Amino acid sequence: MSTLGHTTDDILRAAAAWAWFPRDSDRAVEHLTLVRYPARFGGGVRGSQVRSSSDAAAVLDHAVERTRNWGESRLTFWTNPSDGPDLEGELQRRGAEHIDTVAVLARTIDDLSIDVPRGATGEIVRTLDQVREVDVINVPVWEQAPLDEEGLRIELAEVTGQREAGEGLRVLGRLEGRAVSTGGCTIVDGFTRLWGAGTLSEFRGRGAYRAVLAERLRASAELGATTALVKGRVDTSAPILTRVGFRHYGDERAYRLDIA
Repeated sequence: MSTLGHTTDDILRAAAAWAWFPRDSDRAVEHLTLVRYPARFGGGVRGSQVRSSSDAAAVLDHAVERTRNWGESRLTFWTNPSDGPDLEGELQRRGAEHIDTVAVLARTIDDLSIDVPRGATGEIVRTLDQVREVDVINVPVWEQAPLDEEGLRIELAEVTGQREAGEGLRVLGRLEGRAVSTGGCTIVDGFTRLWGAGTLSEFRGRGAYRAVLAERLRASAELGATTALVKGRVDTSAPILTRVGFRHYGDERAYRLDIA
């Protein structure tokens, strides 16, 4: 199947290649990709993208050792159908806890129409005040530490640089003028990767997420993207996305392994 020039294989490869490297994180790429997260994101190590000729046990041993060397005690690994070898069975054998599942979803942008309720709006983040509003949402939604004033200014510089380079942007969603939702996107090879969407719990189900989604897709099309790609949580955003025509291309599962 083709999605305006992107085949199913293209979509699966794009999903497999997608990893987040937060500012001030550490990275190691040998057998798999490992990222040590900064303390403000809860610390720990995230693993993904296995590309190794070793067996699953050896790859996981390597990941555990690197996690220990970084002084961390928690390894979170995200599965992907393209992993080689597949670590899921080995993680389960070692007692890793299955903590999350996301659906890999994609669809073309050009003919996508999203019904946004009256009073719900989305806007591109351009100012320090908007970055501050985004942070107020992200702290409880993602259980992360708030940015200080320097961090807010650095965040604004990053958001501005990405937007001006045509590489991505951040959107802020409002209900009746109040900032309650946010989400970002990154443009890569004709895809817009939709990430970081979150809505304050007391305002969910009222259209703020849809407003953020609509604005990200509109702006992404202006930046040349033709296909939207998202990894949506199966119990929150994924149902909304499938209702507006996103197709399901598989699941990725997160396992947490506590390291003594």
